[in-house]
Amino acid sequence: MFSIKVEDVFSSAHNLRGYKGKCEELHGHNWRVQVEVAGEKLDKAGMLLDFKAMKAKLKGVLGGLDHKYLNNIPYFKKVNPTSENIARYIYDRVKAQGLKVNAVTVWESENSRATYYVK
Repeated sequence: MFSIKVEDVFSSAHNLRGYKGKCEELHGHNWRVQVEVAGEKLDKAGMLLDFKAMKAKLKGVLGGLDHKYLNNIPYFKKVNPTSENIARYIYDRVKAQGLKVNAVTVWESENSRATYYVK
């Protein structure tokens, strides 16, 4: 089994509903996102997937989140914009572009992160 990972960043604001503490107030993060794709077969060039193509797909998803108030995005009007739910949101959208996503990890700070994956 092979896996490759790419990372990118975006900035956005959000507030958590149903949370008692500082995070229920409007605040922002410079998010770091890592997407891991896995597979058993390499192409003729010996690659699982071209990093450039994978980065482009991730960038397309993150473009819809960058410099946005996440709570105003239709998905997050129903789902609380926690790090966990942001990871799942990105996972679903990258996977919908035809990638065999293994996991998505989202850092909201340098020492706090959440990962979404399906067993």
